[in-house]
Amino acid sequence: MAHASPVSPLAPKTTPDVGPVAGVRFATAEAGIRYRGRTDVLLLALDAGTTVAGVFTKSKCPSAPVEWCRDILPKGLARGLVVNSGNANAFTGQKGREATALTAKIAAKALGCREDEVYLASTGVIGEPLDATKYDGVLEETATRLGSLPWIDPAKAIMTTDTFPKLATAKVKIDGVEVTLAGIAKGAGMIAPDMATMLSFVFTDAAIEAPALQALLSKGVTDSFNAVTIDGDTSTSDTLLLFATGASGAPRISDAKDPRLARFRRALTTVLADLAEQVARDGEGARKLVRIQVTGAVSKRSARRIAMSIANSPLVKTAVAGEDANWGRIVMAVGKAGEPAERDRLSISFGPIRVAHEGARDPAYDEAETSAYMKGDVIDITVDIGLGRGTDRVMTCDLTKEYVAINGDYRS
Repeated sequence: MAHASPVSPLAPKTTPDVGPVAGVRFATAEAGIRYRGRTDVLLLALDAGTTVAGVFTKSKCPSAPVEWCRDILPKGLARGLVVNSGNANAFTGQKGREATALTAKIAAKALGCREDEVYLASTGVIGEPLDATKYDGVLEETATRLGSLPWIDPAKAIMTTDTFPKLATAKVKIDGVEVTLAGIAKGAGMIAPDMATMLSFVFTDAAIEAPALQALLSKGVTDSFNAVTIDGDTSTSDTLLLFATGASGAPRISDAKDPRLARFRRALTTVLADLAEQVARDGEGARKLVRIQVTGAVSKRSARRIAMSIANSPLVKTAVAGEDANWGRIVMAVGKAGEPAERDRLSISFGPIRVAHEGARDPAYDEAETSAYMKGDVIDITVDIGLGRGTDRVMTCDLTKEYVAINGDYRS
């Protein structure tokens, strides 16, 4: 089993009370995919008529489940979801494709639906064949226990090196009818999302046609999951799926720009952002959440690239781990980003303390004050490029010895 870690000190102090989502039922099981003595498979059933949207990794080495989901997504309908932890079913060639087909076949039989209505996701070790025959009988039995609560169970079943389950929820009204959103996510390492995150699934009982749902998700992911990095490594398995069952009784909406979706759009963004921050808080070995704000760039795109250059710098991240306000490393990260920047216009702050201004150390810099700030659990770094109006914000965490320990024996 992978290196075990205590719960992250950055974990939320409370777990949200996620209520049932009409049209969604689930159960978990121990299939023995890799782990022993813990749940490692999630089976989820969706009412007929459920629409689906998805975004996936842009890795050129995608997992077999990612390819399966991409192939069936254009149909826009879903009746089931199967997620396993412990084995990513990635870089497994024809055996991997056969495993996804068999998984879908077993799940479809258990749920009473078509195979191309079953979505799949896997997370864990890359390069090891997934024995899908282990699902035979397990998924059928699991289907007899489907229920609408508690959401903590599916959140735990999809964990690998995560130290805590990740859940988020929201309720809003569409045309006077209350709808619910519930989301779960997993991710702690190999996190530098490119259109998605490691694994995340969001469910709502709103009635939204698939094209509109896709537009909402594609926009919502930009400043949430795609604004998080743990280690700069994009996974082969990145999958984010959004399901809408329509079981709330709210009116069916086909246009993402429909004014009736305004509150829903904000709620979806909030849920995605909440889950994304929890991923950052659970970075492998993390002891500090780092939020990086870049202002004054020539464009938002430029600000994002500069922010990610800072967030992915091992030198910046280890300085934060050592509680060292080494703003010179931030200057380095800005300079290497390949985006417009002028040394003598830069200003850098740690929290409310400006440490550098106009290309030099701030005249009012106080080492003791800054060192005291760096001892906190949440570190805010602000960089003003001084060239334009482009702004962006990303999240990461510090880089500690524990990260090396976790990943040094991940397959052991």
